[in-house]
Amino acid sequence: MQQVQPSPEVWLVRHGETEWSRINRHTGRTDIPLTPHGEDQARALGPHLAGRSFALVLVSPLVRARQTCDLAGFGERARVVPDLAEWNYGEYEGLTAVQVREKVPGWTVWTGERPGGETAEEVGARADRVIAEVEAAGGDVLIFAHGHLLRILTARWLGLAPRDGRLFLLDPACTSVLGWEPGSRTRVVRRWNFPPTD
Repeated sequence: MQQVQPSPEVWLVRHGETEWSRINRHTGRTDIPLTPHGEDQARALGPHLAGRSFALVLVSPLVRARQTCDLAGFGERARVVPDLAEWNYGEYEGLTAVQVREKVPGWTVWTGERPGGETAEEVGARADRVIAEVEAAGGDVLIFAHGHLLRILTARWLGLAPRDGRLFLLDPACTSVLGWEPGSRTRVVRRWNFPPTD
């Protein structure tokens, strides 16, 4: 009986902790580095990912993602992809959701506007371009990027609207795996939001 080869997987890694992620400030295009704790988190990803074979390694151009990629041991293989940059929050960059709600009651990043920034649909279009590249890779793919971007990419992987990324909470330096239902081409989430110690 012929053994069926497993379909390629997409490994998603959110960058390690930054000063802004630690206090829940919206960090889109502000290029801030990892904290010392974030650096430790990134190093811990190395053994967790070691021994896996990736046909392609992609990374956001922002320093926090590139540092995470480098410290995890994949910097030399990674290709910088501008479409993996975090959501542009416009005027709400650097603010927490609580601070925005003081001006706009009931606001969330998923349902509210971001003056001067991107819409969820624009971020979704970037995610779709990344998914097209993933599909052409011919093997497993590893991606180092950002919380909201990866949540939207996951929604798009599953055929959901970009705003449905709200359903997938993602912590710093955690890994998630996208793939396919065995024996079919139905896209699924295989594992979600697990730290490198799992």
